Amino acid sequence: KILAEAAALKKSAAAYMHPEVGVKTTDPTLFGRNYFNRYSAPETEEDEFADERAEILAEAVALKKSSVAYMHPEVGVCSEDATLFGRNYFERASAPDVESMEEAEEKAKILAEAAALKKSAAAYMHPEVGVKTTDPTLFGRN
Repeated sequence: KILAEAAALKKSAAAYMHPEVGVKTTDPTLFGRNYFNRYSAPETEEDEFADERAEILAEAVALKKSSVAYMHPEVGVCSEDATLFGRNYFERASAPDVESMEEAEEKAKILAEAAALKKSAAAYMHPEVGVKTTDPTLFGRN
């Protein structure tokens, strides 16, 4: 029962994190009604409502584009405007190539601390992994 609940929670989390996938079902008794394409739907609407609907849909498209860009930062930025540009301050020609010994030691220390923090975060986010040790004198009771 617990594994089934965990699988259902995983499926729900995947559906939440990827709304672009859509809903799939194999049960023929499940259905949804589309109120916009039904035969009894009004075929025309006033110009004010049509303009407002177009604005709302344009805002929804912009929000979807923004949310997809937020949820998938690995995609990168695309632009059609030739007047837009950016400068990479990390790979420019005037960037300093050589670092001093103190900077290298400090960088190594910071990277070691970052690796320890990453290990701690992974242990916190995945408690099911457990604790591994090589010291036979260490033990714990549950």
